[in-house]
Amino acid sequence: MVHDSTDNPDDRARKSPQAAANDAPPAGLAAPDVDPATTGGDDEDDALLPDILEESGAVGEEPLATGHEAIERAVRLAPTSPGVYRMLNANADVLYVGKAKNVKKRLSNYARQSAPQPARILRMIAATVTVEIVSTNTETEALLLEANLIKQLRPRFNVQLRDDKSFPYILITGDHWAPQILKHRGAQTRPGRYFGPFASAGAVNRTITALQRAFLIRSCTDSFFESRTRPCLLYQIRRCAGPCTREIDFGGYSTLVREASDFLSGKSHAVKQELAGEMEKASSELEFERAALYRDRLAALSAIQSQQGINPRTVEEADVFAIHQEGGFSCVEVFFFRTGQNWGNRAYFPRAEKTFTPEEVLGSFLAQFYDDKPPPKVILLSHEIEESELLANALSIKAGHKVEVTAPKRGEKKELVAHALTNAREALGRKLADTATQSRLLDAMAATLSLPHAPKRIEVYDNSHIQGTNAVGAMIVAGPDGFVKNQYRKFNIKSEGITPGDDFAMMREVLERRFKRLINPPEEGAKIKDDDFPQWPDLVIIDGGRGQLNAVREIFANLGLTQVSLMSVAKGPDRDAGRETLFMPEREAIKLEPRDPVLYFIQRLRDEAHRFVIGSHRKLRKKDIREAGLQEIPGIGPSRKRALLHHFGTLKEIERASIADLGKVPGVSAESARRIFEYFHPQPG
Repeated sequence: MVHDSTDNPDDRARKSPQAAANDAPPAGLAAPDVDPATTGGDDEDDALLPDILEESGAVGEEPLATGHEAIERAVRLAPTSPGVYRMLNANADVLYVGKAKNVKKRLSNYARQSAPQPARILRMIAATVTVEIVSTNTETEALLLEANLIKQLRPRFNVQLRDDKSFPYILITGDHWAPQILKHRGAQTRPGRYFGPFASAGAVNRTITALQRAFLIRSCTDSFFESRTRPCLLYQIRRCAGPCTREIDFGGYSTLVREASDFLSGKSHAVKQELAGEMEKASSELEFERAALYRDRLAALSAIQSQQGINPRTVEEADVFAIHQEGGFSCVEVFFFRTGQNWGNRAYFPRAEKTFTPEEVLGSFLAQFYDDKPPPKVILLSHEIEESELLANALSIKAGHKVEVTAPKRGEKKELVAHALTNAREALGRKLADTATQSRLLDAMAATLSLPHAPKRIEVYDNSHIQGTNAVGAMIVAGPDGFVKNQYRKFNIKSEGITPGDDFAMMREVLERRFKRLINPPEEGAKIKDDDFPQWPDLVIIDGGRGQLNAVREIFANLGLTQVSLMSVAKGPDRDAGRETLFMPEREAIKLEPRDPVLYFIQRLRDEAHRFVIGSHRKLRKKDIREAGLQEIPGIGPSRKRALLHHFGTLKEIERASIADLGKVPGVSAESARRIFEYFHPQPG
C-alpha cells in the first residue's frame, strides 16, 4: 500500500470508540530504567510456538452450576442489542471475550444447562464468576471492540495473536530538497511517501540496497548530508548521485526520485521502458559510459523483481492468509502483495486450544491482525470463515475504502492461496522440528547439571565497560523455543559508589534491580506482556569462575532467592572454546567434552549475552563520544548541543567552524559562538 504522510495515521489505526471506555492495557513489569532490547533478526525466527493449553478432565457439577448461575444473573440484565461480553473468574482475570448481535440471546446459550457444549466451553463456564457487558451501536463496532480487547487482555479461552510486531515500510522523505530513502517503523508522521508493508526488515533492506543501485537516491541523514564537502563512498561505488556536493542538479535528482516512486507504486514496466530508451539513446550518441550506467540500473531493477519470487499478474493489492494445523498447533502464513509485487511473507503461530477449527482460528486471527494495521483492498483466505461479510464491512469502515474478504475457488487467486498454504505447512514443520531439538537440549542440560526439571526460562547476564566508563549490564533469555528477544533487557549502571571496573559491584546492581522487581512488582495485579512465558528463571548463568559464582550466591541469599539454580561459565585456557569449566554451588567443577551438545548450547547462550551487552555498550559509548567536547563548555546546555550537532553533523565539523559559522546556528549567540571557538582553539598563555 502506498500513501502520503498527509493521511492521518491515527485514522488508519483507530480503535473502536467503545475501547476508550474500558480500562487501559495492563502495565508490564519492565522498570522505567530497564530498556527492552531492539535487536534485529528474522521475524519468523522470533515467532514462538505457544504452550499447548492443558485440557482438564471432566468438569464437576458444582463448579458448573456456579458458572451457570453467574451467567444467568448476567442474562437478566443483558441488552438485546449488539455488544461485547467478558467472562471473569474469581481473581477478576478475563477468561473469554465474545461479541454478539444480540448479547442476551448469546449469553442464554451459555446459561442453558441441558445444552450440549464442547469441553472447552464447559471449563470456561465452570470458571466464570462474573460477566461484564459493553453495548455497541452495531455488530461491526462489536467486532472491532472484541478484537481490541482480546489483544489487550489475552483471555485464556480466546484465539490469541502472538508476535504482533509492527511492519516496516520504505519511506522517501518529503521534507528536504534532496529526498532520502530509508526504512521506517512506527507512526507515519514524517512528510513523504510510504511504501509497504514489507514482511520483514531484511526484505526492506534488500529492496533499499537495490533501489540505491537503480535510482541513486541518498540514504544518509540530513545532518550528514549538510556537512559534506566532498562525495562519500556511496557516490564512488555508484549507489548515490551525490546531491550533497551538487554532483547532480535539482532537476536531475528530482527525476531519479520520481522514477523510484513510480517503480514502488507499481509502474515498474513504464520505468524500465524509460530507462531502456535512455540507454539506447546514449548508445546511439556513442556515450557508452552513460549507457552502461542505465544498463546497471536496469539490472538492479530486474534483481529486485527476481528476489520477490512469485509476482501476481492480475492481483494489484492483496493480503493472502493460509492456515495449517498439526500437532495441536496452528500456523498462519501471510503474504503481502502491493502494486502487483510480492513484498514478502511472515509466519504466525497464534495461541489456541486444539479444539478450535482452522476456520475459527483464522476468523479470530484476522480481526486482531487488522486492529492496528491498514487493510488492503482484497484479503484472500485458505478457508471460508463464518463472518467474512461482517469482517469485510468492519475493515471497510476502518480503511475508508471497500475491502473484499474471500476464499477463492479458481484462477490466479486460488494459486496464490495454495502457495501460501504450502509455506504455512513448511513453516509449522520447521518450527516443530526446531522446538523438538531445543526440547532435547534442555532435557540433556537438566540431566547434565542435575537440575530438578528441564528449564523453561534461562537468563544469562554479562557486563561491559572500558575502564569503568559507559558501564552497562545485560540479560538475555532463552526457553523451549530458543532465544526470546522480546525479554532481553539492558541495565545502565547507575550506582555512584562503584569503583571503575568493579565487575562484582556491577553484577550486584544488575541482579538486585532485576530480582527486586520480580519479588516486589511495581503494581499489584500487573500483567506481563507475554503471559505464556514464565517470568521467573529456572536457571541463571553468569560469565566467570568460582569467585563470581560465590559473589552471586551472596546476592541471591540477601534477596532470599532459593528456588533459582545458578551456574557460572569460566573460559578455557587462552579462551579456547570447548575447554570451558562450569561451576555450580556445592558441586565439583564440571568439564564437558568439547563436542558435547550441551556445552555447545551453553557457549551459544554465553556468546549471545556477550554480543548483546557489547552492542549496548557501543551505543552508549558512541553517544558519549558524539557529545564529548561540548560538555565542558560553560553555557552550552543540551539544547545548544543538539542544535550544533544537527547543524554541523559531527564534532569534527564544529571544531573546524569559524565564529561566524557558529553564530548562524539557531540559539547560539555571538558570545556563545566565541566561547565555543575559543574552547577548540585556545590561545597560548
